[in-house]
Amino acid sequence: MPAAPAPENDVAEGPPGLVERLRAVHLRMVEAVLGGDGLEHVARMAAGAAGAPVSIVIPRLGAAAMAGGPAPLPPEAALEEVRRHVADRVAGLPSKAPAGLVLEVPISSGDELVGAVVLLGGPDPPVPDAAEYLHLAAVAALTEVAIEEAKEEVEQNLRGSFLEDLRSRPDLEPREVVRRAGRLGCDLSRGAVVLCAELKTDRPRHVVALIGGEYPGALAQHMEDRIYAILPATGADAAPEETLGRARRLAERLRQHGTVGLSSFYADPGEFGRAMGEAELVLDVLRQSDAAGGDAHLRDIGTGTYRLLFRVLASHPEEVRSFYEDTVAPIVRYDDQYRTDLVGTVEAYLEQNCNMNATAAAIYAHRHTVAYRLERVKELTGLDPMLSEDRERLGLGLKAYRIIAPRLPK
Repeated sequence: MPAAPAPENDVAEGPPGLVERLRAVHLRMVEAVLGGDGLEHVARMAAGAAGAPVSIVIPRLGAAAMAGGPAPLPPEAALEEVRRHVADRVAGLPSKAPAGLVLEVPISSGDELVGAVVLLGGPDPPVPDAAEYLHLAAVAALTEVAIEEAKEEVEQNLRGSFLEDLRSRPDLEPREVVRRAGRLGCDLSRGAVVLCAELKTDRPRHVVALIGGEYPGALAQHMEDRIYAILPATGADAAPEETLGRARRLAERLRQHGTVGLSSFYADPGEFGRAMGEAELVLDVLRQSDAAGGDAHLRDIGTGTYRLLFRVLASHPEEVRSFYEDTVAPIVRYDDQYRTDLVGTVEAYLEQNCNMNATAAAIYAHRHTVAYRLERVKELTGLDPMLSEDRERLGLGLKAYRIIAPRLPK
């Protein structure tokens, strides 16, 4: 009577003793991963079975483990060589094989290479069936990848849900905001700054990771083609200034990846939804300005009066628009209709500390032309550029206009 065929799910073909050993090692490796012991335990079992040092490296997880000995190099140096080698392989770059490499088994998810299990040194030739044990370690490592990616997906969903609630639910209690953020590793009890970025790169996960690396404790997420991040307060008594300073440095770093808007500092967790709206407004103004070729007057958009206007616009947009209509709107429309430059003349006059000659030089016009235009501004707006109080209203009105409609008439 012919023997029954071997089950299709056997770990490997071979003598019954070998199959049982491989199955037992495989089960222990997977149990170690599921039990939270990590890749170090898997590397230790593989090294014990193969009789030589084993390294497991998965760049996507930032994971690198090594066990067994002695290695051709000191353990830290050997692991660093393997880390660089595997990272280059995963990135599709030329790689230098680490010292003492004997066997290498890829860790693949579908057609994607995500890491490798490497055997360093040991007897020559290697222990029989060493490759089989490395394959088992690769399977266990892939289980670790699946677990970590599942965790990351859950965390992303929680972050996305939290940030979306901040944007759309003004009724969220401050204590609830702090509690939910705390469960995601972000302490918002002392306030925060919100960052909103529109990317020109197709690597949003890279930008999210960059934010986390540059600003520990930040809560960042890619949502609707934008990156949102809540940057918790840092420092003690100077928390607003220090937090804004760190936020601006981070924004400057991110500008190579796209346009970045920042809110002002908000101490009350109940107002973080408003902070998100403010960051979106700043981003929209900068994005439109960039599309129009940039506006030098917006270089200080994140500070001083601009910041106050954005804060008001986020909560009471009608007030900012009303102030604009009551101040410079008539000369903006006049310029647009008659192709004049009353707006530019007022800007230059204010920037030159009300010096007529300096203003004329700045706009390449005769001082009498400047005087005529300023008189026309007075007629249209009812505000006299020669009076200090009216000048302040005109200057504030121009700033309000820039954040409502960045493209100034030419």
